[in-house]
Amino acid sequence: MTVLERTGRTADPTRHGPALEPEEPAEPRWRVLARRVTPVRRVTGLIAVLVLWQVGATAGWLGTTTPSPTAVIDAARELIGNGELAHHLGVSLTRVAKGLAIGLSVGLLLGLAAGLLRLAEDLVDAPIQSLRMLPHLALVPIFIIWFGIGETSKIALIAIGPIFPLYLNVLHGIRGVDERLVESARSCGVTRVGLIFRVILPGALPQILVGLRQALGLGWLSLVVAEQTATTSGIGFLMNDAREFLRTDVIFVVLVIYALLGLFTDLFVRLIERRALAWRRGFAGE
Repeated sequence: MTVLERTGRTADPTRHGPALEPEEPAEPRWRVLARRVTPVRRVTGLIAVLVLWQVGATAGWLGTTTPSPTAVIDAARELIGNGELAHHLGVSLTRVAKGLAIGLSVGLLLGLAAGLLRLAEDLVDAPIQSLRMLPHLALVPIFIIWFGIGETSKIALIAIGPIFPLYLNVLHGIRGVDERLVESARSCGVTRVGLIFRVILPGALPQILVGLRQALGLGWLSLVVAEQTATTSGIGFLMNDAREFLRTDVIFVVLVIYALLGLFTDLFVRLIERRALAWRRGFAGE
């Protein structure tokens, strides 16, 4: 018995030598270089803004009272040195953490309920859509009447903003899942709970993360407004106090802090998106 007979294979006269796996085409060199310089390229725009700000403030193009970035850095060092910035920033972070915890939880739960259950959508969607059209930042007087001028009204204002974008994105993310995937999973005997956690939620996750990014941005915007009225602490109070004493450098310090906080939270969500959606291959641009 020959070797071919013992192994159950037949000879192929057209093949000369062992079969080789097809090699994947090499990645173009320009793509490799572009990937390496991406971190530098992403901060180029920010550096350009800072340079233009410095030049404009020094030349007087932005007005005589606009401080330069170097003056803002000096003011930030002063606030850090006397401990004032750490105190007010801690108060603001506590407020926004409480408000976002409430708002994100409510928006996520309402979106899941409306997306998974038609009855819940019929009951919840109309009130949410009506309230969504109201400018929630204009509800400050109402919240002061309801909750007083203490912390409750500020946390409530921060909480109500993120509810609507997260609700809409969760709802439409769930309803955007391909019905054929759901039917295929059902035909394979997947239970309802398994269907939700293995098919529906993974399919809706990209849209949910978009809603999370929008909700976090509204949370920081709500914090700015909440700390502008009847407050004795927080970075919003620090900005109001600086305005009374014409400290424009301190005002710009607070504005930069707001911008950095929003940027860091957005980068955090994008990191989650990159890890959670590693299975998805989407168009990333040329």
